[in-house]
Amino acid sequence: MANPTTKRGLLLVNLGTPDAPETAPVRRYLREFLSDPRVVDIHPVGRWLLLNLIILPVRPAKSAEAYRKVWMPEGSPLLVYSRDLTAQVAERLKGEYEVALAMRYGNPSIPDAVAALRARGVSDFTVLPLYPHEAASSSASSLARTYEVMSESWDVPNVRAVPAFYEHPGFLDAFTAVARPVISDLRADHVLFSFHGVPERHVKKSDATGKHCFSSPGCCDAISDANRHCYRAQCYATARGLAERLGLGAQGDRWSVSFQSRLGRTPWVKPYTDLVLPELAKRGVKRLAVMCPAFVADCLETLEEIGIRAREQFVGEGGEDLRLVPSLNAHPLWVDTVVRMVRESDGAPTAAAAPWAAGAPERTPAR
Repeated sequence: MANPTTKRGLLLVNLGTPDAPETAPVRRYLREFLSDPRVVDIHPVGRWLLLNLIILPVRPAKSAEAYRKVWMPEGSPLLVYSRDLTAQVAERLKGEYEVALAMRYGNPSIPDAVAALRARGVSDFTVLPLYPHEAASSSASSLARTYEVMSESWDVPNVRAVPAFYEHPGFLDAFTAVARPVISDLRADHVLFSFHGVPERHVKKSDATGKHCFSSPGCCDAISDANRHCYRAQCYATARGLAERLGLGAQGDRWSVSFQSRLGRTPWVKPYTDLVLPELAKRGVKRLAVMCPAFVADCLETLEEIGIRAREQFVGEGGEDLRLVPSLNAHPLWVDTVVRMVRESDGAPTAAAAPWAAGAPERTPAR
């Protein structure tokens, strides 16, 4: 626990968004994002060539067009919803924590958010990466950058991280509460849990044994010592938890898992959402509800990729309707859960008190 005289701060970190739905801001955002070696983990020369000769000349204009379809009057949906969450969490934690929002890429930046909290007298930090699952390209990158920024201070502050919350009951309960009325209103005959994809090599790097991942069709059926840091295994654990709460039974006829947003030609974790959709339509699924539990705030990948493009694809393949289940955004149960996770993390919970947080030690960055 922090010393009673120490002022505590909470830093909520999400991935990021361009400043405007136009080509130039999107290009700046993509350059920062895809220059991260934890995102594109290839030789620096190859990464530079890929980024500057293949991706940046073409992709920014296409992405800007997609952003314009979902842009809100107040700005990017991801930023709008994240700010709303931050404001409500700050109100709930008033007097306990100074609260700030940061984006790993783009604005508000991690350095700016940390500086703002330091200016408010904070010397003890709790960092909550707003990603339910562990991945090098999201939670690890966000924490690494936060620790780097903290380490630049002469007096390095104390820093603790809230662990991945893919099985946290509050997270699962909140998503269930959001999904249930949508599924009921649609009279969905299938629920697809579509998670953001990652390259297979990222998953293999997290294999503690070096031989578990992709060794069998059921390698992600349960969390074990071998795959406890495996992004894919954690996604399946989330899907099972949600399916149980929604009364969907065992995986198969009523629900399935897929992975979206793949980039490039290297293998990503499977099955791919855009290939699963026509398969479901051919099986006779007519009314499909899609949940995206890798995202706690609606963004381009949920609103445009699933809510618009995936719906058009599914209907074009013979389905009647595809309904995107909204993300958690600033749902009251999600606000409650964020507050709960922060307090649990600050209290150094034991496995008995909070199994989801077991094995998540307090961390201070090395200089």
